[in-house]
Amino acid sequence: MSLGGNYYALVIVDDFSRYIWTLFLESKSDAFSAFKKLARSLQNTRNSSIGSIRSDHGGEFQNEKFSKFCEKTGILHNFSAPRTLQQNGVVERNNRSLEELARTMLSESSLPKYFWADAVSTSCYVMNRVLIKPILKKTPYELFNGRKPNISHLKVFGCNCFVLNNGKENLGKFDEKADNGIFIGYSSNSHVDRVYNKRLMIVEESVHVVFDEVDHKVLKPSKNRTEEDEQNIIMQKLDCYPEKQPIDSSKQPVEILQQDEFPKEWRIPRYLSVENIIGQIKEGVSVIMYGLKLKGGETFKP
Repeated sequence: MSLGGNYYALVIVDDFSRYIWTLFLESKSDAFSAFKKLARSLQNTRNSSIGSIRSDHGGEFQNEKFSKFCEKTGILHNFSAPRTLQQNGVVERNNRSLEELARTMLSESSLPKYFWADAVSTSCYVMNRVLIKPILKKTPYELFNGRKPNISHLKVFGCNCFVLNNGKENLGKFDEKADNGIFIGYSSNSHVDRVYNKRLMIVEESVHVVFDEVDHKVLKPSKNRTEEDEQNIIMQKLDCYPEKQPIDSSKQPVEILQQDEFPKEWRIPRYLSVENIIGQIKEGVSVIMYGLKLKGGETFKP
């Protein structure tokens, strides 16, 4: 069940423009009243009539109410063959796309499943404005309404937002002016945003909304992030100092390195003398040296 108490979604697609409508129903028996309302609205706003419709043999479409309405309005009602979804492939493909988009949006935003109707409605809203027909190179919105859509107002579904109180309640001098909410879509009747108010636990429509679209999942470090960073830093340091081949001092001169060229952990303190170093070696203390340049230009070889 959705947040508004609906269990089903009726998907209607215009055959020419591929414009999509999604109508949400409490039961399948409400399909006829929803279609009748949409058909009359389209006939009045477009000043044209519907020529034909196509559906499957579901009981919500193949009944006496649909038959009488089609006969009265002159609509040809076509049916696809039983268990042959490909004959009604346009709407079946869009139905699958809406379902996949809604599932992904709910999973990404970590919202409960009862927001599924809002996710489907938002998916339909976006698909009408971004998908382009291959041949005509136009979006369904442009083909249906005759003008290019404006997509600058699109926001991330499920993002945090702040909606202004705007006179809903009498505020004190130090009360918060905005409520924390969740963006769940766009209104179908006006140019406003739909927001779920967390404090009041209701869905409201408003234009006074500020959005926070930052992906907090990226900002949250993982549990092993510190260990991984330390390992990466160590590996980078080791890459900067490649392994040196052992040098035979009897055949070729020893390469003398400056002490500043050593890694910090390999440097020998400046206060140690040659005698101290020899004494430490004799005592069994291992000292790693590639070469040591002494004062006065002398070279010490262990």
